[in-house]
Amino acid sequence: MSRIISTENAPAAIGPYVQAVDLGNLVFTSGQIPICPKTGQLVDEDIAGQTRQSLSNIKAILEAAGLQVADIIKTTVFVKDLNEFSTVNAAYEAFFKENNAPFPARSCVEVARLPKDAQIEIEAIACRR
Repeated sequence: MSRIISTENAPAAIGPYVQAVDLGNLVFTSGQIPICPKTGQLVDEDIAGQTRQSLSNIKAILEAAGLQVADIIKTTVFVKDLNEFSTVNAAYEAFFKENNAPFPARSCVEVARLPKDAQIEIEAIACRR
């Protein structure tokens, strides 16, 4: 039986989907673009700032499910410009280190366009151990 995860500490869904689904041992987040949960607006920052905001949104969703960043086992990163990969990678690495979390498995792909013209979107799978 699945349980819907919802928190005010992450942006509300902007379409017909939920922030995350908890299946008991696995939690799947929806893709998180860099929307500030307080303002509901896309953060007007560079790709590093947008990466941090997307990951912060994932962290808030996982915390609502009783998990933490260290429980992430897989992420998928969607970027508009793969030339920004090194900048995204540095912000991503810093986020996991700041949260004392091991690096999860990851895929990163370039896409033509993202919702609200964000530069990045990240989704995660976490495991309850």
